[in-house]
Amino acid sequence: RDFDNVWHPCTQHKDYETTKPLLVERAEGIYLFDRQGNRYMDAISSWWVNLMGHNHPRLNASLKNQLEKMAHVMFAGITHQPAIDLASSLVNLSPENLSKVFFSDNGSTSVEVALKMSLQYWQQTGKENKTRFIYLRGGYHGETLGALSVCGMDIFRNKFEKVLANNLEVEGPDCFRCPYGLNRNSCNAECFEPMEKALQENDIAGVIVEPLVQGAAGMKIYPPSYLKKLQSACDSNSVHLIFDEIAVAFGRTGSLFVSEEYKPTFLCLSKGITSGYLPLAATITTDEIYSAFYDDYSRGKFFVHSHSYSANPLACSVANETLTILSENDFMEKLVPKIAKMKQLGQQISDESKWCGEFRQQGMIAALELVKNQESKESFPSESRVGYKVYLEGLKRGVFLRPLGDVIYFIPPLVITEDEITTMMNVAEECIAAVLD
Repeated sequence: RDFDNVWHPCTQHKDYETTKPLLVERAEGIYLFDRQGNRYMDAISSWWVNLMGHNHPRLNASLKNQLEKMAHVMFAGITHQPAIDLASSLVNLSPENLSKVFFSDNGSTSVEVALKMSLQYWQQTGKENKTRFIYLRGGYHGETLGALSVCGMDIFRNKFEKVLANNLEVEGPDCFRCPYGLNRNSCNAECFEPMEKALQENDIAGVIVEPLVQGAAGMKIYPPSYLKKLQSACDSNSVHLIFDEIAVAFGRTGSLFVSEEYKPTFLCLSKGITSGYLPLAATITTDEIYSAFYDDYSRGKFFVHSHSYSANPLACSVANETLTILSENDFMEKLVPKIAKMKQLGQQISDESKWCGEFRQQGMIAALELVKNQESKESFPSESRVGYKVYLEGLKRGVFLRPLGDVIYFIPPLVITEDEITTMMNVAEECIAAVLD
């Protein structure tokens, strides 16, 4: 029946002629269960959203408690306590320059909000020429048309190129195949030069980046030195810095936010904010940005942008409980040995398999890039679908590994145990060997 009526995201449905989608009946902790009772480890947190595991008792309770009070109310002319509390918590946890929170309902919309706020800010402060954004090759920020206009991946944008805004793509860090022959752990971000040059254009409104990890590009990890140079250059050129932490915030990189070390003009959040329970997003910005919209109604300077489910009370309630759990019982400190275990096992696989070009890791995010030739770093032909075959082997062994091309990546719920990490990595190693050896 699924095949009759459902159109799945990012899916070639012809594949379902030979491999049916996994029909999940329930979920518990880090596991998914099908109708036959088979268990599958959710190694990618159901598209990077689940932090605390499925069916978490405290998150369930927060949702039930709020449901008995109010499921939804519009957010224009009305406010409510869950949203007030969440905005306060997000501001307290964010970089000190950020003070205003605009709620929407998914990652793409949080990016759209940042882009539109930036453009309108410049229009209302006498810099109408600032109309373009810089984005990195390999960057991904969502799939609505505005977000696609700052996407650096052809697979997402090439069918829609004719209707996208004329923004500026810049070659970004590519540490695995570094054209400078340097190492991400010791370089000084020499690859920043193209960005530095682009920032000197006088029509640049802002720069948008996924800090430290380019997720959809294959969990490409780059050094903090790039971001430090970017912060300085944006400040010098009066350009807004937009941090898209949709995938990496809330502990994924080993810290609550990557932006703790920086001062972005906009911080975009979603995914883990509700631990995967309900859609919610936030765009956090500065008093300076907010002030440019604050005026008499007749002057028309307010931000004319809305979503029906902005600040949904159920989502805000679950998000508040998620943030509470993150702040309790040394939660973040307990990630340290898990990160170390993932590093140890991932590096071991990379060292022992002739098919692994690189193991890379940033906190609780890790990836193995499979290559045809280790020495030349030559990729497999796309038609080989090596990563997809590894995914199918993973299902046979009870681990859900949805790859990014031929990059086998790991972004499990933060509550995963060290023993479960061992199982996850061992199964991945077995699957790679089953496909390629």
